[in-house]
Amino acid sequence: MITRKNAAELEKMRRAGLLVYEILQRLKEMVREGVTTYDLEVAAERMMTQAGAKSAFKGYYAPSAGTEYPWVLCTSVNDEIIHGMPNPKRQLKAGDVVSIDTGVQLEGYFGDSAITVPVGEIAPAVQKLLDVTRESLELAIAKVAAGNRLFDICGTVERHVQLNGFSVVREFVGHGIGTHLHEEPQVPNYIDRRNENPRLKEGMVLAIEPMVNAGRPEVKVLADKWTAATADGSFAAHFEHCVAVTANGPWVLTRP
Repeated sequence: MITRKNAAELEKMRRAGLLVYEILQRLKEMVREGVTTYDLEVAAERMMTQAGAKSAFKGYYAPSAGTEYPWVLCTSVNDEIIHGMPNPKRQLKAGDVVSIDTGVQLEGYFGDSAITVPVGEIAPAVQKLLDVTRESLELAIAKVAAGNRLFDICGTVERHVQLNGFSVVREFVGHGIGTHLHEEPQVPNYIDRRNENPRLKEGMVLAIEPMVNAGRPEVKVLADKWTAATADGSFAAHFEHCVAVTANGPWVLTRP
């Protein structure tokens, strides 16, 4: 069942979303050669604690992994798409890209967002991958309007990505969000005819998150049972915002 949020609930989600935004901005400033993904983890957890928020990720149980996720961040480097695990031995190098995904629970409501950050100078082709992924998210956000349908969002991401020569990940999708991190509906980055195509209504909140590969769309899950990487070793990018459907159009809850 798709839940719709009232004005008071959206304000709480806004506060959670802005905290996630602040954390990601601080982490973006930290990203440089020599920094470890664990350094980012420590900073993020400190900020959550200081704000009186809980991590949305730490302790999250996934049946596919058979265990709880142990970190507040997902830090996915280069060919890693999502769910990369912070590691004190994983030093970032010039030319890398790191996708940082995090979420919080604040006042009973969740916020969730992701960015992909370059480490120093990166190859032009990799910069294009980041640009196209970010653009596909912005184009999808523009489709978040009462009366539109879910496939308007999904198809917009798919078209922009494929027109630019990249591929969308199919095994992982966006989602509704509210008092739970993952709610209905699923939000694929492609039109999946097996899914329902509900009409968007005021009060719905969607976590839209293009996950885009430079090469083929296939993924592999690494030995840690969490990290999903491109099967062909190509670079990947991931951007995410939580967006509410309002009478005035899309309201991005995870940025000012």
